[in-house]
Amino acid sequence: MGSTVHIEEIIIVEGKSDTIAIRRATGADTIETNGSAVSPETLMKIRHAQKKRGVIVFTDPDYPGRRIRAIIEEQVPGVKHAFLPKAQSISKNGKKVGIEHATDEDIRTALSAVRTPGVEQHQSPVSDADLVRLRLAGHPDARKRRDRLGEILMIGQTNAKGLVKRLAMFRIGRDEFLAALAAVDEEGEDHA
Repeated sequence: MGSTVHIEEIIIVEGKSDTIAIRRATGADTIETNGSAVSPETLMKIRHAQKKRGVIVFTDPDYPGRRIRAIIEEQVPGVKHAFLPKAQSISKNGKKVGIEHATDEDIRTALSAVRTPGVEQHQSPVSDADLVRLRLAGHPDARKRRDRLGEILMIGQTNAKGLVKRLAMFRIGRDEFLAALAAVDEEGEDHA
């Protein structure tokens, strides 16, 4: 059985199966959103938890998970974020994606790489022109490259516009960005 780790913050998850997986992997407390609408009552609980202990949003790497993350981020400023790569959250039959399908070790790894958005405005290390030049937009492999970059930087999957925003939000500097991109490029050469 895996060892638990101490996490002070309350983890925000989508449902009961996610809570079971988080508790098994870390022993941490959770709040369940129970759907992508995120009720006013749930937002009130999340705000209270943020004031008392802090929260980490840890939703599934799919559209509903991204929607929940965006709602919470807008309504509860300063929340922390943990991201699980899609490849680590696929069910055994390959048909579903979710935190509940991840291994305990993958959950602990994701929660150990928590990102906190910056309060003040931060400049993204890339411009729209850079995205095209670096094959992160307008290229047949752009989505695949952005997805892998998001995994390496632990910022989740994004479209091109979202990548620029996340890089700024999580204060990822040009050096960190370029090192991650170099890793993506190196992996690509290995697969060529």
